[in-house]
Amino acid sequence: MKESKISNLQDFINKLEINNDLIRVKKKVDPKFELAAITSKFEGKQAILFESIKNSEFKVVCNILGTRNRFAFALGLTNPDSIPSHINHAIKILTPPKKRNISTDEYFVKSSKDLDTLPIVTHFEKDAGPYITSSIVYAKNLETDYQNSSTHRLLKMDEKHLCIRMVEGRHLHKCFTYAKEHGEDLKVAISIGSNPIINIAAAYQAAYGVDEMIVANSLLGNKLTLIQNKYSQLFVPIQTEIILEGRILKDRNHREWMVEMLKTYDFKRAQPVFELEKIRFNSNSVFYDILPGYSEHRLLMGLPVEAKIYENVRNVVASTLKVHLTDGGSNWLNTVIQIKKKLEGEPKNAILAAFAAHPSLKIATVVDEDIDPTNPVSVEYALSTRFQADKDIIVINNVKGSTLDPSSDQENLLTTKIGFDATASLLKSKERFEIAKIPGEDKMDMSQYIKP
Repeated sequence: MKESKISNLQDFINKLEINNDLIRVKKKVDPKFELAAITSKFEGKQAILFESIKNSEFKVVCNILGTRNRFAFALGLTNPDSIPSHINHAIKILTPPKKRNISTDEYFVKSSKDLDTLPIVTHFEKDAGPYITSSIVYAKNLETDYQNSSTHRLLKMDEKHLCIRMVEGRHLHKCFTYAKEHGEDLKVAISIGSNPIINIAAAYQAAYGVDEMIVANSLLGNKLTLIQNKYSQLFVPIQTEIILEGRILKDRNHREWMVEMLKTYDFKRAQPVFELEKIRFNSNSVFYDILPGYSEHRLLMGLPVEAKIYENVRNVVASTLKVHLTDGGSNWLNTVIQIKKKLEGEPKNAILAAFAAHPSLKIATVVDEDIDPTNPVSVEYALSTRFQADKDIIVINNVKGSTLDPSSDQENLLTTKIGFDATASLLKSKERFEIAKIPGEDKMDMSQYIKP
């Protein structure tokens, strides 16, 4: 298994710059709207390091995982197509990370009790306020004593409090609910800015009882080291840029909403409140911001899920070659599955396996090995020439879907899912579907024929 050569966030920033994949903005930038507006202009382009932020001493980095190529680079891969198999292999060889006998109190030399210290960004005009969007929350289940790590957005309420979005039934919510039912606040640690692989692992949604930091350690080739936060007694990755320590209050809620992966605003809903004890950081610490709804957000959430879908579908249809969560589906709602079809019926099995692997999935399309699942024109061609609506559609009514889809029954979490079998029928001659090729076309070097 290939190992990442990235040791921490700043190391990743430096390597991106060496690769001409990062730009520096030296002009002073306002974290309210201006920073987000600049970042939006680099969709699918370079990462950005903002060196001067209004009313803050911190630099801010954005868009570091904003392309599949950078995502692969962080994981130590040269080909983005290898990401699903790489992640799936890693979660099969889980080993707990090492723990050093050093506390966050000793590792960090600076501290603050005021959230105004941080350059928290306001991204969109109707946001509830400034949001921390890259944070990983570390908590312990007081019932089972295992530690959990997960990604959550945090709305700044004042200099002492953050409203934390929890999805009901997910792992942090279970930890919080148990503590609340026993009359206790939930002590947590929150990291901002670590090795990007740690953010990838935290987004993976490991099985309940499996700490995502064990997944991170596997992806890092067993080179992850944790240190303990004295206040919460929780273990966090060493070489993290910023740590927030505090507690999620058992008896206080606040209304929050923000832009989600589909670039639409989430519901306004009452969510628990985090009360800050202390912020810990170093003199050169960098604040990491993710622009909601844009490529970095979508890829960070979608690619680990893409790996899950691939594994699940391949277990059902062994000839599965690739799974691609499309940009048009915000890397969340729509997928294209490429198989080497051997039997009629396999595409429908693949569709059902994909829906089972990712409950938020809404549309699944299966194509043949000669169709590029990452190319919308190629996929549309398959639908045009290999699909018949009266027999190649699966429609599933009134099933659990994504809470993000504004066309669904968002109150009851119900949607209609659809699958398209866009593969060539095995009941007809293979030649009827053959795409014509020109011999030597793929090897032509046009510079030999057209001179500047």
